[in-house]
Amino acid sequence: MLNLESVISFLLVSTLLAVTPGPSNAFLLAQTMSKGKAAGKYAAAGFALGGLAHTLLAVLGLSALLKASPTAYQLVQYLGAGYLFFLGIQTLNSAFKPDTSSSFDSPLDMPKNTHKNVMWQAMLTEVLNPKVALFFIAFIPQFVDLSLSTSGTHQIIIFGLLYAILAYPIDLTYVHYGDKIAQHFKSHPSSQRWLDGLTGLIFVLLAINILL
Repeated sequence: MLNLESVISFLLVSTLLAVTPGPSNAFLLAQTMSKGKAAGKYAAAGFALGGLAHTLLAVLGLSALLKASPTAYQLVQYLGAGYLFFLGIQTLNSAFKPDTSSSFDSPLDMPKNTHKNVMWQAMLTEVLNPKVALFFIAFIPQFVDLSLSTSGTHQIIIFGLLYAILAYPIDLTYVHYGDKIAQHFKSHPSSQRWLDGLTGLIFVLLAINILL
């Protein structure tokens, strides 16, 4: 069993953190505006999986290693920034190629494997963000009550699951409104090209943000 007061406090603080705009929300909006609402939902699922992965890493102590070792932190930081930069350049390149006509009539026509790729990209982006790792190792343990019969490890796992469950519908809200914004641009013939270009730019800026 968990301490009810700790659970309520955790949910309140987690809600505030989840609704605050940040790199994850920018990634969600970019994918939704570029590839459609379905891709945005897959991205939200990817971030949820990334949160679960960080929970596991926190339990295993790898997140603590990042906190204790500046070298390990910088290595993960560079990997994460490099991956986002790669996605950004790749998206910009495809957006402004001479042959930019899409083989899909709409984002709804995109194959499901494309959406799944978005999910894995979101998950990898989340896993390779050292700030998220430190968030899990520094934030969640504050709500662990060692006086309970439930072990601290099990409490961390439960709180990690609660955060993923809580953040997912909030991320879907960003996806919903990102799709609404994208619909305003769809009437222009070259809108998809510019939305793809905006997506690539956001990825590059997120990479710079991680490094800074």
